[in-house]
Amino acid sequence: MKQETMTSRERVIHAINREPVDRMPIDLGSHMSTGISMFAYWNLRKHLGLSTDHIWIPDMVQCLAYVDVDILRRFHCDCILLEPSFPQTTRWNPWGEYTFTIPAQAKPQPTADGEWIIRKGNASMRMPAGGYFFDGNWLSDWGSGAEDERVALYAREAERIYKETEYATNLVGYSHGLGFSSYGAGSIDEAMLAYDDPALLHERREKTLARSIERMGRVIDSFGQYIQLVSMADDMGTQNGPMCSPGYIEEFCIPYYKRFCEFVHAHSDIKVFLHNCGSIRPLIPMLIDAGIDVLNPVQISAENMDPQELKSEFGDNICFWGGGCNTQRVLGTGKPEDVAGNVRNLVRIFKKNSGFVFNQVHNIMGNVPPENIVAMLDAAYEESFCQARERSGDMSNACDA
Repeated sequence: MKQETMTSRERVIHAINREPVDRMPIDLGSHMSTGISMFAYWNLRKHLGLSTDHIWIPDMVQCLAYVDVDILRRFHCDCILLEPSFPQTTRWNPWGEYTFTIPAQAKPQPTADGEWIIRKGNASMRMPAGGYFFDGNWLSDWGSGAEDERVALYAREAERIYKETEYATNLVGYSHGLGFSSYGAGSIDEAMLAYDDPALLHERREKTLARSIERMGRVIDSFGQYIQLVSMADDMGTQNGPMCSPGYIEEFCIPYYKRFCEFVHAHSDIKVFLHNCGSIRPLIPMLIDAGIDVLNPVQISAENMDPQELKSEFGDNICFWGGGCNTQRVLGTGKPEDVAGNVRNLVRIFKKNSGFVFNQVHNIMGNVPPENIVAMLDAAYEESFCQARERSGDMSNACDA
């Protein structure tokens, strides 16, 4: 009999620690790379007979929706986005029936040919007519106030989630500008600087690390007891391999990751979540050595990222968060039965011996049919329970084999 014996938060913590769980945890939308397009979310809610009147958008670049509790419950999800709502909002109808709540500061402006433009100072980004997201400058900080005010905003929301729900949370710090700096693995300018003036690049890395540690110290002191993860993002892979040599990563990135992780682990129980796209298998041992606890999105569609090999080689040392559905080649193009089959095959690999949180590979795009999303998440839940190994009533569905 399928039986849940843990809260969502307990389940996620156990999975990250690669300890037995009653079932595999499931995530939809607790990170800006594990979410769902506002268009796909609108369609999903309509498909399920739920209201589309109050969809709000914490990410105006990728146009991601905040995933509401009714959807989290419907699909047995275990995590929720930690993102304070905007103090001032407006309604926006980009095209068709779609209408969303967005930050008032964003102010999308239409053009004569049906595009939308958002400007902030001298920077801008655009969405083409009938498009699903913005391109151009990455305008993501729609918060206001000084750093202490922003920390207080997140602290209140983190405490609310911790005390009023059983969900796990991840400090991404996106729309209110409380994110943590990456170390430029995918930056062409900084890769060139490594050859021209390596000492200057190290100096910049030291300053970035100092800012991140100082900010993380504030977070830990203010609301560290209420969150389970903190995110960093630093894409290192292309579709075919790492963006730059492993030697560059080892010298100019890993030491700074390691010191950040050491600080977090020494001063809290928070785990470090790294978003790192692409074909990065040669780099994973370094990331493990640096102290990274969770790797996302696990791009199993990229070269040299075979799920079985990843799990066998690294599953005892890191938690995989993602890789549960092939978004490039199945989720948006296959039939619901194809999606469900893909999920079953991948979950049976990744859930073995715990250390896995289900999520598709990166965000669900705007044109993905709602039937496919339902098929994906329902298949994930059906596969989340594991074969009984211990006596009934004592972790009888423990995912440890």
